[in-house]
Amino acid sequence: MSDRPYPNPQSPTPSSRLRAAAQAKEFLITAEVMPPKGGNPAHMIEMAKLLRDRVHAVNITDGSRAVLRMSSLASSVVLLQQGIEPVCQMACRDRNCIALQADLMGAQALGIRNVLALTGDPIKAGDHPTAKGVFDLESVRLLKLIDKLNQGLDFNEKPLPDGATELFAGAAIDPQCGSWSGLQRRFERKLESGAQFFQSQLISDFDRLEKFMDQVAVSCNKPVLAGIFLLKSAKNARFINRNVPGVQIPDAVIDRLEQAADPLQEGVAIAAEQVKLARQLCQGVHMMSVKREDLIPQILDLAGIAPLAVKANG
Repeated sequence: MSDRPYPNPQSPTPSSRLRAAAQAKEFLITAEVMPPKGGNPAHMIEMAKLLRDRVHAVNITDGSRAVLRMSSLASSVVLLQQGIEPVCQMACRDRNCIALQADLMGAQALGIRNVLALTGDPIKAGDHPTAKGVFDLESVRLLKLIDKLNQGLDFNEKPLPDGATELFAGAAIDPQCGSWSGLQRRFERKLESGAQFFQSQLISDFDRLEKFMDQVAVSCNKPVLAGIFLLKSAKNARFINRNVPGVQIPDAVIDRLEQAADPLQEGVAIAAEQVKLARQLCQGVHMMSVKREDLIPQILDLAGIAPLAVKANG
């Protein structure tokens, strides 16, 4: 099944294309792919392969919306075998600090370098509402933990005898958060805790994103990637307005989708326009197109974003 072997822990440290591009101040592109709901990763691999030359890394969700899916860590290894760089999302909801450290050290050994630190969605939102949440840590403390492991120390600040990790830690942000002071305070805490890049939630208000970049993230010197979501129909947009806190898809966008002969293609055009807007405001985009990851290359083409290989040769 695999195009490439497992990384050899004894070989030189695998590089992170995402980290290198971030440090070079390139416009970063990541995209989200869901792990399988079962033991067969074929569809996930198929979708991720379509993105290999279009994005710097592919995010693998970790129990998003508290819905059961394959482990983010295992799925990330599967993608790495295919030559696709993952961002392994890691949520605190389902693991205590021992398990989190174990998985982070395992990620290091398996060649995974990019980790997105998340608190995790509430269990009652998902498909196992009677399960017990752990929440031993939350995202800020997880970032601090990753920073300790990178320094060769465990949670208790005891040395790691078998070597430090070299993880590139990211954090989530929501520029459309209702509390501006709360947003600023949480962003600063994540920055102080070691976040090296930020991926935002779905952005529907680009004026708010601009304000965030100008007033909060202006001097952080870390890349912020705006969340771009593919709206598939007016019904889809209304569902998001009802169910995603802090997001309000404008009526003008819903009207465009409602009146379009092909709503899905109109959604592609809207997403491409948003990528162009984000390119003027921040250092990257994080693409989300649930179950239609195959359309992300088309969105990027419409936005004038060339494949990475073309940019590298140009």
